[in-house]
Amino acid sequence: MSTATSELSPHVLVLFGATGDLAARKLFPGLYRLAAAGRLPEHFEVIGSGRHAPDSVDDFRAEVRAALDEFVGDYDEDVAKGLLDRIGFVASSADDGSALREAVEQAEDRLLSAGGCLLGDVRRLFYLSVPPGAVEGMARMLDREDLTARARLVAEKPFGTDLASARQLHDVLCEVFDESQIFRIDHFLGKEAVQNILALRFANGLFEPAWDRHSIESVQIDVPEKLTVEGRGSFYEGTGCLRDMVTTHLCQLLGFVALEDPHAFRESALRAAKAAAFAAVRPLDPGRVVFGQYDGYRDEPDVADDSDVETFVAIEAWIDNDRWRGVPFYLRTGKALAEGRRTITVRFHDPRHRWLKPADGGEPPPNELVIELADQPRIAIDVRAKRPGPDMALVEGVFRLDLVGDVPDADPLEAYERLLLDVMRGDRTLFISSGEVDRLWEICQPVLDRRPPTEPYEVGSWGPEAALALPTGGWRLGNHPPDRELTR
Repeated sequence: MSTATSELSPHVLVLFGATGDLAARKLFPGLYRLAAAGRLPEHFEVIGSGRHAPDSVDDFRAEVRAALDEFVGDYDEDVAKGLLDRIGFVASSADDGSALREAVEQAEDRLLSAGGCLLGDVRRLFYLSVPPGAVEGMARMLDREDLTARARLVAEKPFGTDLASARQLHDVLCEVFDESQIFRIDHFLGKEAVQNILALRFANGLFEPAWDRHSIESVQIDVPEKLTVEGRGSFYEGTGCLRDMVTTHLCQLLGFVALEDPHAFRESALRAAKAAAFAAVRPLDPGRVVFGQYDGYRDEPDVADDSDVETFVAIEAWIDNDRWRGVPFYLRTGKALAEGRRTITVRFHDPRHRWLKPADGGEPPPNELVIELADQPRIAIDVRAKRPGPDMALVEGVFRLDLVGDVPDADPLEAYERLLLDVMRGDRTLFISSGEVDRLWEICQPVLDRRPPTEPYEVGSWGPEAALALPTGGWRLGNHPPDRELTR
């Protein structure tokens, strides 16, 4: 297998938080898959960094190999060895980055010697897989150590913890880096299924003409998780579900569903279209937001005995523009719920032709377009059809569409693979702008200022009772009989 490409500049990749969960689950497996597909630069080195160094470089490489064993599985030994041989580790902190600076400079010297290139051709990529409160200190350390030249900085969500801290963080980052150097990552935007929302809407005459308030009654964006916080109690105590999921993943999904035609798939066009959509979103009404906490959360390690941190959020949102005025958007996510799904449900108005009635005489369920944002994206459309027989009676039918199938020469990328590659290319199309961050905090800030009470819910349920009744007609997930579900 090819492990390199000459299309990219030589790179020194520095992964802060390199012994953490994200690095093990996503970043190192992503680098391996990029290497196996021949998408990494021909000349590169990887420096893991954190406050506490393993006993030796070999010990750190053994940790990376263990991550590949667990999260990649059957891998090519030659590719893995080629990657591991380029990986090192240097301890650093916000207070002291001198050893890191020396390691970066030495890595650059090796790349210059191996590649016969000029220093100006070597790129630095700094990936901050650190808590939100540590980002400012690490950025200032990079500035003090004179490491910001030729650099790109990847910042993980959440971007701040409220509107004021997000603005302070923006000011600090822009003191150290030019805005064009900053890549605010939300891995949902790297998912093929999420990008398919744009193709579904704007490439199909079946959908785009009906994509507005005249045809659509409501939209649900539902991202339940079966997992508990799983040892991430300290992170959740300082963040909570609203900051972790709603101001980032769910709002970005809302932006893709709601935006106007961007006219091009490039950074300036897509960001402008999302910005216009977010500008029209009404600040949230705390009275239409439900917070929940699953039973047993307070027993998790590093969680306070009296914690009121939310592990569940359900929201009603409104977009005040000509396309969406009067259409509610319902957002729901949480830990320890009945299923793990990523589902967008577009519910259409009932055409109200009352002479057409269901065979059972009851009220017909709504027509819904259901988009599953799984690794293999799928779509179902609920329709009504005539029941075979002498009477004009209706029964339900379902169109199921396979969006991927066996596409010749398909070359799908996992989200982090795609986004890491985009950073090395300098392409910010699928990254979040500073203006989006600011506006999304403006939208959510009323809920932080007037927090709803945190209501308990059972593990394996669909959240607090108050959340179940939030959408008129109920949620798609958890409310409909199993035979209407897309997974059947």
